[in-house]
Amino acid sequence: MIDRRTFGGILAGALAAPRASWAQPKTSAAVFYSAVGPVLTSWHVDVDGCELAKQSSLTLPANVQYAWPHPEAQILYVVWSNGGPGVAGDKHGASALIIDPSTGALQPHGTPASLRSRPIHISIDRSGVHALIAHNDPSGITVLRINQDGTIGDEVKQRTAPDVGIFAHQIRAMPSGKAAVLVTRGNDPAPGKPEDPGALKIFGFEDGQLTNRASIAPGGGYGFGPRHLDFHPAHPWVYVSLERQNKLDVFRLQNDSLDPQPIFRKDTLAEPANLRPRQLAGTVHLHANGRYVYVANRSDALTDFQGKQVYLGGENNIAVFAIDVGTGEPTLIQNMDSHGFHPRTFALDPSGRMLVAANITPRLVRDGDQARMQPATLAAYSVGADGKLAFVRSYDIETAGGYQFWSGMVALR
Repeated sequence: MIDRRTFGGILAGALAAPRASWAQPKTSAAVFYSAVGPVLTSWHVDVDGCELAKQSSLTLPANVQYAWPHPEAQILYVVWSNGGPGVAGDKHGASALIIDPSTGALQPHGTPASLRSRPIHISIDRSGVHALIAHNDPSGITVLRINQDGTIGDEVKQRTAPDVGIFAHQIRAMPSGKAAVLVTRGNDPAPGKPEDPGALKIFGFEDGQLTNRASIAPGGGYGFGPRHLDFHPAHPWVYVSLERQNKLDVFRLQNDSLDPQPIFRKDTLAEPANLRPRQLAGTVHLHANGRYVYVANRSDALTDFQGKQVYLGGENNIAVFAIDVGTGEPTLIQNMDSHGFHPRTFALDPSGRMLVAANITPRLVRDGDQARMQPATLAAYSVGADGKLAFVRSYDIETAGGYQFWSGMVALR
């Protein structure tokens, strides 16, 4: 655990009692962060008005890939890379950033850690002692120690090679803290190349060491392309988005592992029979009350129109599911337009009354016999008592510096 005496004036007032996860804090005050390329910007959150106000920005050494807050201290851990889809890159790392408890402004804390390849996801274990990092290509895991002052420490060298599957996309510690799960997406078949199967890789987790425990791969992993998962806050149910199938699976959590087959599988699209190219499921988040689950649907394929590349069509929306509190079964109750293209990430505020979706890129769209530019946006929604979303406003985001690749809410205490 963090030794509070070592934080001094830098973290005065920033520590709080442990909480279950960053998605379910006990306070409604929060800061919203969004990243365009290497620039990470903080936004003041007005939940009652469903508004965002841009505050300050910090530039990381390379493009932000993902971020996760410490469970006790006001510190944000960010992974970054100059790699990307189809580009290996040669500059990869992880940084710890102090969060100002009043404004959410960020400042570097300690020396960044160098990583061997592009990181695609980071999470912090529930004790706040280790950072778990997933690499997608080549698929892999890095475990870093968190020092007592919250800075990033040394890598924990693994005594046994973890089974990392194909194209890892997310890594999370189990609620017990004694196990972890790596979400490996696999790949669709391509000309001259068969499908790469997906899987959920289960590990024992103790003192930073991962031990292979199980590989959950319905159908051998074929036709199973998981991207992200989230844990129900009160029941042993795990909700998994299948990127390559545009589905939501529900698995039962038992003995720090998952049952080999999902107990439910649902479509995430409003029109599942009208599938367009590059239609993908994405991030999944549970509402803190456990009654609703949200999944991003993403689409940005292009076609030729009057000599220009314009949006081909598809679904860019947030799918809203109501959860049966007795069985865990999700029922699709809404698909809310994301007011932009490719909502790669979205976040709920800690009170569960506001959701913000980050659409990563601009696209030309047909408007009658013309083409107009739809910019990248942040779209703000109020969340009703029935879990449904009501669009309130959007903010145009300049993306000349890169994609709007990550966004998230962090509680201020």
